[in-house]
Amino acid sequence: MSIIKEIHVPDIGDFKNVDVIEVTVAVGDTVDVDTPLIILESDKASMEVPSPLAGVVREIKIKAGDKVSQGDPILYLDVAESVSAPERPSAAGEIAVASVVGEAREVRVPDIGDFKNVPIIEILVAPGDHVEIDTSLIVLESDKASMEVPSPFAGTVQSVEVKVGDQVSQGDLILVLRAGAADATAKPQLPDTLSAVTLAPRAPKPASAPPPPPIKAPPPPPVGEASASSFAKVHASPSVRRFARELGVDLTRLTKGSGPKGRILKEDVQGFVKQVMAGALAPAAAGGVSGGVSGGGALNLLPWPTVDFAKFGPVEVKPLSRIKKLSGANLARNWVMIPAVTYHEDADITDLEAFRLQINKEGEKNGGVKLTMLAFMIKACVRALQQFPEFNASLDGENLIYKQYYHIAFAADTPNGLVVPVVKDADQKGVFDIARETGELAKKARDGKLGPAEMQGACFTISSVGGIGGTSFSPIINAPEVAILGANKSVMKPVWDGKQFAPRLILPLSLSADHRVIDGALATRFNVYLAQLLADFRRVLL
Repeated sequence: MSIIKEIHVPDIGDFKNVDVIEVTVAVGDTVDVDTPLIILESDKASMEVPSPLAGVVREIKIKAGDKVSQGDPILYLDVAESVSAPERPSAAGEIAVASVVGEAREVRVPDIGDFKNVPIIEILVAPGDHVEIDTSLIVLESDKASMEVPSPFAGTVQSVEVKVGDQVSQGDLILVLRAGAADATAKPQLPDTLSAVTLAPRAPKPASAPPPPPIKAPPPPPVGEASASSFAKVHASPSVRRFARELGVDLTRLTKGSGPKGRILKEDVQGFVKQVMAGALAPAAAGGVSGGVSGGGALNLLPWPTVDFAKFGPVEVKPLSRIKKLSGANLARNWVMIPAVTYHEDADITDLEAFRLQINKEGEKNGGVKLTMLAFMIKACVRALQQFPEFNASLDGENLIYKQYYHIAFAADTPNGLVVPVVKDADQKGVFDIARETGELAKKARDGKLGPAEMQGACFTISSVGGIGGTSFSPIINAPEVAILGANKSVMKPVWDGKQFAPRLILPLSLSADHRVIDGALATRFNVYLAQLLADFRRVLL
């Protein structure tokens, strides 16, 4: 015997009157618990609303384009009379580790911010494994960041309740731990934030399944020529659409995805790109997605060379680190799609370095904080961005978005590769505050403890390799930013002062700028102005 249940919009936080952009089920469909019913999209996020019950769809009350809030009816579901909604955590802020039953402890997904239905891309433990507090259990990846979920307890894994590909939210059960005599007394700890290992937002994850088979259809028009109406008919979530746009993939070329009801998943987009790079598919035109530029002609790339290196001598194969895997696609896209030009300038930092050393000798007066040249550079860059606002902007189609805030990112070297923490509101902080914060962020980066929020929102990036060496380089712009500053090792050089050659400490600057927004004259003026600020830091106050 069955009954009709009305399904409503659940608690979606502070969002109200949110647009329904897709209804993912139809009358007559059989759905399971957590099957997506509709997709909502606000100005800040997109979210899938899952079914709380299993049953058959009898009537749908809303359509794409409607606006809904918590409690609004979605559809009527024909369910078995004995079926009831699964239990969920009582509150979003509730601790995400469940009760202790004897020595068995449930470990659940902790607070992961605004992320919901996040895919699991890797499970790091198996039944029988012993874990300590903070041992990483699983790796999640949203469209913005990758996160490792650490264990709040020590113990032995009794059972793993999730698998790769599952989507989880705060409160969902991950696994069951059985504590030993020593573990039972250990105090559970919850992380302040999850560890993130992505260099930039929306980085593609390593494909856990083989790519879909080659598509036999002839190549359609280039990306930039695909009509908006045909693209809108593609069965894919907003995050996948965004991901495809960033990689330059025309979703109309993927006739069917591997998800439910042919839904195109991120793995399908990645598999398509791999086929193009391997020569199995003809590439579409480059451009058309970054900054709204269309056209540009086909890349006509040759297949990647396949070489048996072992026949030439001994080899050792090591997998890329997770950071390099995630950042590689972003770097390749930015290098190909941004017409960047690098401009070089020398900054005389003789007086600034002398001042820095003098202040650092007064360590006790400054709370033990050591001023770094990076802190001065961040402060100088903020002033330069205020003077040249085009550098504090991003392309959005045919519009230029001028930002009224000053978040400065800096590249931090870690054992697994570069990550890019962000100093927020640097215009409101002094050099001591910036030096302290960059030091703390760099340490968290080396320890793998950076959270997703600490690597988002940058307006401008500084990549300093001065501690290593070099004279100049061409840093790759981190989209959607329009410029990046590189700094090399400062060296003593003889400089003519009008009467004689004098030894001066020179800092080489390398500025890469997006030529669609910043022409050569503007970039050179920015570089010269920045060099003047570093030569006489009093100008920052003007």
